[in-house]
Formats: sequence, C-alpha cells, structure tokens
Amino acid sequence: MEVVLYMKNPPDQATLEHIVSVLEDPVEDLVRKDSKFKELGLNPDDYVGNPEAVVQLLTERKALMQRPVLVTDKKAIIGRPKDRIAGFLV
Repeated sequence: MEVVLYMKNPPDQATLEHIVSVLEDPVEDLVRKDSKFKELGLNPDDYVGNPEAVVQLLTERKALMQRPVLVTDKKAIIGRPKDRIAGFLV
C-alpha cells in the first residue's frame, strides 16, 4: 500500500481519469462541497454524473478532492465513513 499526500503530489489528469473510471461511489462525491467550493460559486449539480467536469475541477483545484480515496487498478472508493476502509482493504 502506498500513501499519497495529494496536496504535495496531486494526481494528474490521467490519474484522476483512472480514479473516476473505477470509482464505486457517485463521481460527484469525489468533490468536496465545502466553504471553498461555495466561495468559488460552483454549482454541485454541474458535477452530478459528469466525470469530465470532476476531473477538470480537481486538476485545477486539488484541495476540493474528497479524502481519503482508496484506489487499486480495478476499483476506488471514498473512505468516508471510515468504516468502509477495512472492507476495501480485505
């Protein structure tokens, strides 16, 4: 297992495209809808079912990526709530 600190080593576009292609959660859940999201005047509906928009946003605004994200070659999940993590690692 490898831990990637996304703020120091943000995923590039290809990595984000892989994550959204194998994500078991709704793609829009990969975007944090926090105060920064609101400050930017973003509309959450623009990201629902729209992997291209999610990838573009997270390429430009890495701090908006939900975390933790657990990724393998074949699947990815958002580790929230944290009890999902143990099931993923099995």
